[in-house]
Amino acid sequence: MQDVLTRTWEAPEALLARLDAAARRLETPCGEGSMAWRVWGEGEPLVLLHGGSGSWRHWTRNIGPLSRHRIVVCPDLPGLGESAMPPPAETPAPVAAVVREGIARVLGAGTRYDLCGFSFGALLSGHVAAQAGEELRSVTLVGAGALGLKRQVTELTKVRSLEGEARIAAHRHNLAALMFADAARIDALALVIQEWNTRHARFQSRGFASSTSLKDAIARARCPVALLYGERDAIAWPEVELRFQALREVQPEAWTGVVPGAGHWVAYEAAETFNAMLPDMLRRRTGR
Repeated sequence: MQDVLTRTWEAPEALLARLDAAARRLETPCGEGSMAWRVWGEGEPLVLLHGGSGSWRHWTRNIGPLSRHRIVVCPDLPGLGESAMPPPAETPAPVAAVVREGIARVLGAGTRYDLCGFSFGALLSGHVAAQAGEELRSVTLVGAGALGLKRQVTELTKVRSLEGEARIAAHRHNLAALMFADAARIDALALVIQEWNTRHARFQSRGFASSTSLKDAIARARCPVALLYGERDAIAWPEVELRFQALREVQPEAWTGVVPGAGHWVAYEAAETFNAMLPDMLRRRTGR
């Protein structure tokens, strides 16, 4: 299976199709429909929660390497990708409860796992951690907002009414403005992922980003916590250290780290570094 997962020379659509076909696919309840899950590999479970307006495809460059030694579990979060909308909620907590129940159904109640969330997925990870018991072994937050700190305004181009070259140009602009530190690293695969994610996104998560929702939730976590940013993450730069300080106010023992030269979508832009750093962090904090 690993051969299938690591053929990075393929055309983007073919690579994504092969990765999808290699997964075990499951569904769990979500609102009036279901939440879609994909699972790869064998070993200790590692659950990855993607970012806002995204899907499991945010982890395209990580699934193969991480699943060499882990069960990698990637859902499409409620209202995104192939998953149904969650019940109406004014806070992330009820959405996180849907995710937590889904994890229990996919892995089996009481199965211990590590959790890693990116951006909106980091926010939901914090709320899952606040609700979880001993089954949650650790939580890693990547590119997290909602720590009670202001961020620079990121001007994004609306793509809904665009098609053809204009739509591709808008995707490239948005990826450069928000997701990448170096626009030269925006490749065909990133554009294909962005296009698919944008067309399937319904749940609006940006309103949570300027709150203290994550900070308040992660204060109640009873497992080891880590926070990771790309050095030039658009939602944190140039005040990354203030985010670390905000986390340590509620989790003094939290591990923090920076990936040099990377932006918000650090797991894609600096995939090789991220794929080495995350397992090392987990070994240091959990011994696994």
